[in-house]
Amino acid sequence: MSDAALQPATQPPREMARRLAGPDAEVVIRVTDLEVGFGPKTIMKHLNLDVRRGEILGFVGASGTGKSVLTRAILGLVPKRAGKIEVFGEDLDRLSRAARKAIEQRWGVLFQQGALFSSLTVKQNVQVPMREYLDLSERLLDELAMLKIEMVGLSPDAADKFPSDLSGGMIKRAALARALALDPDIVFLDEPTSGLDPIGAGEFDELISTLQQTLGLTVFMVTHDLDSLHSVCDRIAALGEGKIIAEGTIETMLASTNPWLKAYFHGKRARAAFSAGN
Repeated sequence: MSDAALQPATQPPREMARRLAGPDAEVVIRVTDLEVGFGPKTIMKHLNLDVRRGEILGFVGASGTGKSVLTRAILGLVPKRAGKIEVFGEDLDRLSRAARKAIEQRWGVLFQQGALFSSLTVKQNVQVPMREYLDLSERLLDELAMLKIEMVGLSPDAADKFPSDLSGGMIKRAALARALALDPDIVFLDEPTSGLDPIGAGEFDELISTLQQTLGLTVFMVTHDLDSLHSVCDRIAALGEGKIIAEGTIETMLASTNPWLKAYFHGKRARAAFSAGN
């Protein structure tokens, strides 16, 4: 038995998670020499990135550099021109349709703005992945959906509300419940705190951290939120000029001499965020 397994009561949960997601942890997503573009414009070229099991990886970059595009390329929603994407050690290009479907059942996605179906209630939205991949009775679908809704901190009466009846924070939580519908190993979060006030964003960060620790999730989080990067991310990867320009802990980012990283992590907003975190 490992030392980490023998010491759960003596270490804070976040530090425990960081040990388990250390440099020797299994790589669950490996992106190699990725090239993605639209028409004559190349968005990413020779991009390489590993995501380790059990970590929360924050993915940052200037607006328009392609942060969300990478998520969509991994998910197969955006075609790539070259390179290889492996998930759980499997080359996604070489999988049969059945094998690809099995991989897809092991990830969940929270898109920007939630992307809930406006004509469906919260409960029905959460049930969409269950209906697509699982053969369950209506009673069990309802029970599982209510469990996910409770898990993300929504009250039971939110289940029968439509997205138009929800606040921004409730939409994010409902979308997260849907992302967790199939008990995934990996969760992709695209700007999860965007549009939330500071208190709501902080509460959502805390929810993500708690769920990651409780469920053993691997979290790939596209974000520009400095508070999120400081408080919940184990590692950070920065995108610039179509490739990863730096990756590591928050301390690594702060020590970088890259001009964009210096401006991003040492600006007034960064100093305020890090002072609050300390």
